[in-house]
Amino acid sequence: MADDLERKGLENQVKGAAKEAGGKLRNAVGDATDDRSEQLRGKARELEGKAQRKIGEAQEDLDPDT
Repeated sequence: MADDLERKGLENQVKGAAKEAGGKLRNAVGDATDDRSEQLRGKARELEGKAQRKIGEAQEDLDPDT
């Protein structure tokens, strides 16, 4: 069970980091093209990724064997 939680935690960290990176890129594209809407979508995606990454970190911290 703890291994599953750790694996899920790592998966959330990786997916979250990818969303963060994609959001930063989208924000930068919006900035370069003066598209405020794109900037906001990028920022939202970045925050979504950060939250998912933090959830993954918490899942790994919940391992009762350590």
